[in-house]
Amino acid sequence: MPTAKRRKGGNSKKPTTSGQQSAPKIDDKIEERKTEKEKKPKDLNNNPHNINSLKKERSKRSCIDNCCWLIGFVCSTWWFLLFLYNAMPASFPQYVTEAITGPTPDPPGVKLLKEGVKAKHPVVFVPGIVTGGLELWEGHPCMDGLFRKRLWGGTFGEVYKRPLCWIEHMSLDNETGLDPPGVRVRPVSGLVAADYFAAGYFVWAVLIANLARIGYEEKNMYMAAYDWRLSFQNTEVRDQTLSRMKSNIELMVATSGEKVVVIPHSMGVLYFLHFMKWVESPAPMGGGGGSDWCDKHIKAVMNIGGPFLGLPKIVAGLFSAEAKDIAVARAVAPGVLDLDIFGFQTLQHAMRMTRTWDSTMSLIPKGGDTIWGTLDWAPDADHVCVAKKVKKNDTQAGENGVGFVDFKTHNYGRIISFGKDVAELHSSKVERVDFKGAVKGNSFANRSCRDVWNEYHEMGVGGLEAVADYKAFTVESVLELLQFVAPRMMKRGGAHYSYGIADNLNDKKYEHYKYWSNPLETRLPNAPEMEIFSMYGVGLPTERSYVYKSSPAAECYIPFQIDALAQGGSDQGCLRSGVYSVDGDETVPVLSAGFMCAKGWRGKTRFNPWGIKTYVKEYNHAPPATLLEGRGTQSGNHVDIMGNFALIEDIIRVAAGATGNDLGGDQVYSDIFKWSERINLQL
Repeated sequence: MPTAKRRKGGNSKKPTTSGQQSAPKIDDKIEERKTEKEKKPKDLNNNPHNINSLKKERSKRSCIDNCCWLIGFVCSTWWFLLFLYNAMPASFPQYVTEAITGPTPDPPGVKLLKEGVKAKHPVVFVPGIVTGGLELWEGHPCMDGLFRKRLWGGTFGEVYKRPLCWIEHMSLDNETGLDPPGVRVRPVSGLVAADYFAAGYFVWAVLIANLARIGYEEKNMYMAAYDWRLSFQNTEVRDQTLSRMKSNIELMVATSGEKVVVIPHSMGVLYFLHFMKWVESPAPMGGGGGSDWCDKHIKAVMNIGGPFLGLPKIVAGLFSAEAKDIAVARAVAPGVLDLDIFGFQTLQHAMRMTRTWDSTMSLIPKGGDTIWGTLDWAPDADHVCVAKKVKKNDTQAGENGVGFVDFKTHNYGRIISFGKDVAELHSSKVERVDFKGAVKGNSFANRSCRDVWNEYHEMGVGGLEAVADYKAFTVESVLELLQFVAPRMMKRGGAHYSYGIADNLNDKKYEHYKYWSNPLETRLPNAPEMEIFSMYGVGLPTERSYVYKSSPAAECYIPFQIDALAQGGSDQGCLRSGVYSVDGDETVPVLSAGFMCAKGWRGKTRFNPWGIKTYVKEYNHAPPATLLEGRGTQSGNHVDIMGNFALIEDIIRVAAGATGNDLGGDQVYSDIFKWSERINLQL
């Protein structure tokens, strides 16, 4: 029997039957719901705050729902595509590529194996800056559990997990240029040190695989890995890397009976140039191998993307921690790169870290205004970035029927200009105030920024204004600029590198190691049978000079930025986002990569007294035909060229015994010979 219930508002306690109870009960509930519905609109009408709260709540739920749906869609699509990729036959990508572009050529190793080409000369790889892996051997508590794990290369997982700790361990001591106290980061050894920079991003892997096709293996291939952050001589002081390279080359020559073929890439070109001088110099500064060591042990040096005369790009990196990509990113999303996200100011910390890497100073442009140009002259000033196909009988047509329109010379000699108008005006119309006598001080920077804003905080407002008032800088004045804004960095760099042109190479001062990586201040070794190749990509816009602006004088900010709003019209196609471009491989301009082999070392000169044969091999850039080709097999890009089939074939043929003449001598697409002739250099 149902329990008796008191009626709302009533006093009766008399029990009722189920039939009697249910009808009033339902009526009461209906009345209550009506009352609630009637009250809600009144309450909302009487209280606007409730209406806004309700709208915000609905908007919030809608935003969260949309985000969840988007994340779910992206994840589902990713897993579905990953499933398809793993499920498809291994030959499917090649089948699709061949269906679109036609039959795919054999890799160089397969092609040459069919021709009967076999391994002969041992091969030595010399990696460049940033492409070699670095691993932790000793660190602070924030790096516990990472012994012998890669801090550079691989997945870069520690950058995301502990960015400030990672920066601390990747930086070197700002005074000595060596390890900070309690930290030991060392280069990875073996071919795995630089075969891949990160998962799926090859550097040396494609070349190694093709060499393996004709019989090469680890006993006759050696990766001369080194800590690319250190100055060249300090790699010997700390790790004995130069001695290890010497010993390994001697071992391979002794066991094979053949001289080695050395293949340096990027900054590795300068590193091996330093090695060749080190190995023949007497101990303790040198390796004590004697003046004929290179002649006995090296058949050829095949330099890939070699910045023999430095990089304008490194000037922007050291001056403001920028390059073209960062300038464009700033234009697209202003202020994002300067945000303080979890205490991590991206560019400021990047500047603090990279300014401790002494190797970067080896890439500062060499040869001064004689090579790179003055305020109103540059050897490559007539480079045209806007090209147009014309008929063969057109008077403007050049080789291969390619002509150019909108011709205009550029003031490339002004490597830094404050303002687009300054970059374009004749020097006589530019009012400049010398910055070298400016008084530093009256700093506006917060002391808490001192570990972030490396050395700029010591300049003060007066020093910063003096830099901008100088208006335009050539390569020679850029050296003075870097001395002014980064004296500690340049003090270390001045002990290890030099950037001039030798007056008299018989002067005893040029026996010091600081001159060994500058081809304009040292001689090639006594090895007349050796050959030197300069192999690099062309046909890509490459950074040559910059338009700058002063940024707001705020705490912790880098005070100078590339002016990404400075653009050239159709008649100034070389200016994009504050960067003037010239022909090259997107990193190294043609002038730096090709001049020494085109003129400086060509024949018997004071820099090449033994007449070592030199060859210029240019590879015209062609992008991949489809996405399935990855980074392409005809790329001229600074790193992607390592997968260029034509370059790999040339290397394999020389390793198998061919000479430069067997390869057809020079192969040139750019104006390197014309530009080289304009440089007035005593040879």
